[in-house]
Amino acid sequence: MPAKLDKDTYLYWYELMLRLRRFEERAGMLYGQQKIRGFCHLYIGQEAVAAGTMTGLRADDRVITAYRDHGLAIAKGISCNEAMAELYGKATGCTKGKGGSMHFFSKEHNFYGGHGIVGAQIGLGAGIAFADQYLGKDNVTICFFGDGAARQGILHETYNMAMTWKLPVIFVCENNGYAMGTSVGRSSNVTNIAELGKAYEMPSETVDGMKAETVHEAVARAAERARKGEGPTFLEIMTYRYKGHSMSDPQKYRTKEEVEQYRKQDPIETTAATILKKKYATQADLDAISARIDAEIDECVKFAEESPFPDDSELFKDIYAEENYPFLVE
Repeated sequence: MPAKLDKDTYLYWYELMLRLRRFEERAGMLYGQQKIRGFCHLYIGQEAVAAGTMTGLRADDRVITAYRDHGLAIAKGISCNEAMAELYGKATGCTKGKGGSMHFFSKEHNFYGGHGIVGAQIGLGAGIAFADQYLGKDNVTICFFGDGAARQGILHETYNMAMTWKLPVIFVCENNGYAMGTSVGRSSNVTNIAELGKAYEMPSETVDGMKAETVHEAVARAAERARKGEGPTFLEIMTYRYKGHSMSDPQKYRTKEEVEQYRKQDPIETTAATILKKKYATQADLDAISARIDAEIDECVKFAEESPFPDDSELFKDIYAEENYPFLVE
């Protein structure tokens, strides 16, 4: 994928962010039609975080995140077909229809979840980075969590170990302002979450997450540090979700005016404006990209609708690693 901030990068960002937006919009609609069941947390508004991250890392770097995982999973390479099928609980999904919205995985694409337990992925992310360090690999792990998860005790234990061992991990707090319906200001005396890293002398900074450019630059700097053996970085990336915490959220804790204020900074619109200003593409070119993505989303819904549900025989599979538990193999 592109690494420099040139024409290819901006067009990559635009197409990726539009794909994530259209996928999530369709997922929300299908949830309303009860085609998708269970929990569903949409990434709408936060697309610049995923886009900037992908160009700041290498394709073989590792990504782990929380339950708002559709956007990062697709950005990492999971197809819209596999993603939508998983939301439908179908056998062709990225976790064979067994994980649903909150538990996307792909070993092939170095995407390690999708975790429903708040903050659990913080320790797991450090563990993946430790494995790479132990095996002498130069990969970097980027571990995402929300502003609510920043209040979990596992963060402090993990930060202490990560700094002590100089693990190649980037911790990212996607701060969208609300832990479910609780604002950052109501949940802690420390409202500048980046300050938490300084207690462990971890390089930390606050980043504008509504711009792919600033996310790219911050992630690229942190990845370079990690590959040099200089240890972890903590990025508090300020972003915003236009939709509720989940599909069941009535959003009574914020005003429509607040949401509209953030929509004025929409990363897809600002990226499109930059592309047109720099003459990287015409409006007709952008319209063609949009039409192609719309067709892709239509196709992924068709794929999910026509895919089979998992067979009953799948119920006890993928629970244990069979090679380590021979007594489970018939």
